[in-house]
Amino acid sequence: MAGAKSHDYHILPPSIWPLIGSMGALAMAAGGVMWMHDQAFGGYVFFAGLIVVLFVMLSWWSDVIREAHAGDHTPVVQLHLRYGMILFIASEVMFFVAWFWAYFDASLFPSPVEAIGGVWPPEGMHVLDPFGYPLLNTLILLCSGTTVTWAHHALIHGDREGLKKGLWATIALGALFTSIQAYEYAHAPFGFADNIYTSAFFMATGFHGFHVLVGTIFLIVCQIRAYRGDFTPRQHFGFEAAAWYWHFVDVVWLFLFLVIYVWGGWGAEYH
Repeated sequence: MAGAKSHDYHILPPSIWPLIGSMGALAMAAGGVMWMHDQAFGGYVFFAGLIVVLFVMLSWWSDVIREAHAGDHTPVVQLHLRYGMILFIASEVMFFVAWFWAYFDASLFPSPVEAIGGVWPPEGMHVLDPFGYPLLNTLILLCSGTTVTWAHHALIHGDREGLKKGLWATIALGALFTSIQAYEYAHAPFGFADNIYTSAFFMATGFHGFHVLVGTIFLIVCQIRAYRGDFTPRQHFGFEAAAWYWHFVDVVWLFLFLVIYVWGGWGAEYH
């Protein structure tokens, strides 16, 4: 029959979201530049663009969910969605490689100028005790990795109650991690702009904290969808993507803990 679909791929219909999303991103970029240069209305332009981008994300992902329910996510389409998530996580890995690179460059070859003193951490600095709150947060994230795996295992075996309980536990652990990190930042013995050590510390751990927050929101959305009955043992890419992202966040934190907290603060006075 003419026009009949004879393949397993999903041909997307025309969508307005790429155009609106690019306009929102442009407003965010322009507003951010204006804001940093103290131009009038720069902050308003930035947040207006941010609202547009968030609206497009919500609408576009809602369309993807509707496509899944309509049967458009065939095994071939699901495979390609997985490839897309793998590439996204790979790009995030390279993002953190940049911060580790900056940290190692500053720590292995400390500047002889007064701000650094030729040693690492800089002379006279008090750093955070790695075996206090950072170790506690490490244990929290390791536990959260087991709870999200529990939820995934329960989903595969059709145990919806286990899925919900595992997700609730992971969400609670993610929120606890964020709360402890916020408390740690509020009581840190140094500020962001003190020297290269403090800047590298806050950028690396802060961006990781942002990823934990995004991952927690990701899991909350999965929990809402779990209560709606969206996931099945055979089709649950949305949850699988969230679990992959959460495991990525866990692994990055292990490197941050060992490199920045333990090795990076070795020999300095603990706060």
